[in-house]
Amino acid sequence: MAKPLIISIPHDLGQAEAMRRLHGGMTGLKSQFGDKVASINETWNGNRMDFRVGAMGQNVNGHLEVMQDQVRVEVQLPWILAVIAEKAKTFIQKQGTLMLEKK
Repeated sequence: MAKPLIISIPHDLGQAEAMRRLHGGMTGLKSQFGDKVASINETWNGNRMDFRVGAMGQNVNGHLEVMQDQVRVEVQLPWILAVIAEKAKTFIQKQGTLMLEKK
């Protein structure tokens, strides 16, 4: 199995506000990228969200942890998608930043 892709997204919102903005954020990605994403599941437990995304015929599992000044995202890419890990990292960082920036 490939090593996990780890992304750190800094913010200055505090933990509670960052969590509020991220709740349901995966559903927003489904509506935005519905033609590329088959399914999205997210489960929150405290400040941790476990997620599973079905895209491009593959399932991607991961979790994120919301901290006071950053969100740490860890994604397990299937080996077939590991070749695009750098692009995936850029995409995740961009989308996470957008979710945290919107009011």
